[in-house]
Formats: sequence, structure tokens, C-alpha cells
Amino acid sequence: MNYIEQLQHLLSHEQVTTNEVLRTQHGKDESYHEPHLPDVVVFPKTAEEVSKIVILANDQRIPVVPFGLGTSLEGHVIPYKGGISLDLSMMNAVLEVRPDDFLVKVQPGVTRSQLNKELKKYGLFFSVDPGADATLGGMAATNASGTTSVRYGIMRDQVRDLEVVLANGDVIHTGGLAAKSSSGYHLNGLMVGSEGTLGVITELTLRVYGIPEKIIAGRATFETIQQAVDAVVSLKQAGIPMARIELVDKRSIEQVNFASDTNFPETPTLFLEFHGNEAGLKSDVIFATELLNDNGCIELAFEQDERARNQLWELRHNLAYTYIHSAPGKKLMSTDVVVPINSLPDAIQNSREKIESMEIDAGIVGHVGDGNYHILLMVDMESQEEIARAKELNEHVVEYALSLGGTCTGEHGVGVGKAKYQQQEHGAAYIWMKEIKRLLDPNNIMNPGKIFID
Repeated sequence: MNYIEQLQHLLSHEQVTTNEVLRTQHGKDESYHEPHLPDVVVFPKTAEEVSKIVILANDQRIPVVPFGLGTSLEGHVIPYKGGISLDLSMMNAVLEVRPDDFLVKVQPGVTRSQLNKELKKYGLFFSVDPGADATLGGMAATNASGTTSVRYGIMRDQVRDLEVVLANGDVIHTGGLAAKSSSGYHLNGLMVGSEGTLGVITELTLRVYGIPEKIIAGRATFETIQQAVDAVVSLKQAGIPMARIELVDKRSIEQVNFASDTNFPETPTLFLEFHGNEAGLKSDVIFATELLNDNGCIELAFEQDERARNQLWELRHNLAYTYIHSAPGKKLMSTDVVVPINSLPDAIQNSREKIESMEIDAGIVGHVGDGNYHILLMVDMESQEEIARAKELNEHVVEYALSLGGTCTGEHGVGVGKAKYQQQEHGAAYIWMKEIKRLLDPNNIMNPGKIFID
């Protein structure tokens, strides 16, 4: 009996499939990285089933690659060594809402929008909002963030506890319900961002927030990227509690206007959002307006209506898909670097100069409130010249960020695309990361080939 037949015996035939269409769906993500099919796709329903699957895989040295919705951007879920694609979509229950503790307990297949729909009944929301409607397990695995991270923090900041199935089948908890603890190693921090290389997340206890009394969104336009980024630095230095500060450059605004029938000025633009109470927000908006104007803002518009605000952020969130739909047959390449705030103007200007010198059609967007920005470009995967140019641009941007003390990825994660930069970024710590991986997964079955170059 081969291992696939053994899996069917452990679970049910409906939970284990070698269907080529499903294998193809699980052999890729939304990145430009080359697809590779798993041998089998398995749909567990409980942590106990995950444990049984992993024990079998560990005994027979079969790779296990956790899979959420496949929205990752650096090849995290692509099973380059074959084996099992562990689809957690059947584990999609909101298990418990604790409104008085501002906590929620969920299974890994719950999506961000699904959770917020449930939390709204309690006057709560979950803050992390990557552009895709990703699963919370996947967001924890990659330490995702998004537009609101400038105020509420990234995924790692929201995790209070995880249930994790380790490579030997053991099921552990990495935290608890307490708001703080000085007890033991910080295992939450170890598991969040580990990209399935240390274990499979089967349950999450997450921090949630009260829906703000008042929300105001704004759109500020500038003649140059330098002015826009300088304005961001001024807002940060002034200590204004911004909920979102997003940069959309001229090329990206052109894409928005073309795809969405809007008529925004086609110049570098900041999308802003303020959360708070009526009196506090009024003061914050007045102060922010002064700072924006001091930095050369040429047009400033605020939206308080919920529908108008949602439309503004929908345009920002869908920007990557706007690029994708503008170039049928091509794949999106999106860089993802973070630099110290004081280095942000130089870094973005350096990237723009490189784009123009290479004559590449690309846009710059980003969560500039925390120093994180992306370059979006479409690549013809049949053209070796285009691929080489895109990789050259990506490498230049990453190297420049690292030279400033930044990081090669702020939210997309490492996967396979950023693995080659890990030793350069982390130095001697990289060796100890590999030792942790070897200790917890000695047979290298957990998402092998990701984060570390074998």
C-alpha cells in the first residue's frame, strides 16, 4: 500500500485526491514563480487529522506543504519537491469570540473578510488587511500586514496563541489568553512568519479591536514622489495617529483611472485614513492638512461617507489586480522591501531612477507609513529578456534596501523568491535559523526548499 492509499485509509476518499485539476490549482500561487504539482491534495478537518497526516509523512519522508487560498507572492505554497499539498480550507470555523477580552479564536482556513463579518456583530474588527482576502493561517505563516499596519501593527502583533502540529505529529500551543507574559521563549514570534517550515498552524487566537467611532479618509496629491514621501515623514514625526498612509505613484494612478473610470489627478498620491472620536479626529485632520500643504500638496480631498471611503480603499487594494488585468498573458512581479523611515525618500527615488534607466513600465505603491513599498510590473514569462530585466530590477531594489539597514521583505515573506538574500540580511543568525529548522523538522518534510536554500 503506497502512502496515498494509506492517507485514504486514515481519512476518507473525498479528503484525499490526485485529481489533476486540483493538483494544478495547488501547484501555483499568484506569483511569477514556476508552478510544480503536488503528488496529492489532502483536506483535513481537524488538528487530529493533521497530526495523523504529518506522522505518516514524517515516517516516510514525504514533503508536506500547507495551503490556504494560494494568494502568496513568493512561491510559498508551490510544492517543488512534490508530496502532499495540505489544504486547510475545510478548517474554516470561527470558534469563539471573546469581546470583553478583545480576542477571537479561529481555525486557519477562516478568511479575513469572513472573520470581520462575524466580528461586526460585536462592534469589533480584525486589523490586518493584505490586498487579498487571504486565510488567517496563511497570513500568520507569512507574517502578513497591509494598509493598517502603521497604526495597529502586523500579523505577529495580533497573535496571542497558536495551535501548531509539529513535524513529529506533536500538537503544541505557543501562547495563551493573557495580554502579556514573561514566561518562557516567545514561540508565537517563532511560528509566525515560519511559512510552514516548522509546523502546521491549526488554530489561532487573535487580538481584535473596537470599530472606531469616527473614520475619515483622505486623498492628497503632489507634483513629485519626493514631496509625497517627505509629507509621510512629516506626519510620522508629528505623531499624528494615522490608521493608513499609502503611496500610489503617477503610473499607478493612471492604471486606476483607466480600470475604474475615475478621474484622479495623475500625479503621486497619498491615500490617508484617520480613526478616532469626533473631537480628536477634527484636530488631527486640521494638523495633518497643515503638514501636507507645507510639503507641497496640490489637492486634498476628505471622505467621511462609508461608501466613498470603502471605494477609495477598494481601488488601492485592487491595484495589483488592475495591473494583472491590463496585461493578459503576463505575470505580476511585486517587490516588497522595507527601509528605515528616514531613508524612505532616497530609497523610492533610487527605485524610480532605476525603473526609468531600464525603460521598464512599472508602478510604485506601498505602505509608506512604516517604510514598506512595492514595485509592480508585468512580466512575459515566455521572454527570457523580460524575466532577466525584472530580476535585475528586483535585485537592485533589495540590495539598496539592505544597504540602508532594511529588509528584503516586509510582508510577502521569503518563500523561494527571497531565499537567496537571507544569509546576507541575517548574517550569523541565519545559521541558527537553520539549526532551529533542523531541530524541529530533522527530516525536512515541512515545506522543504522555502526560506532556506538547500
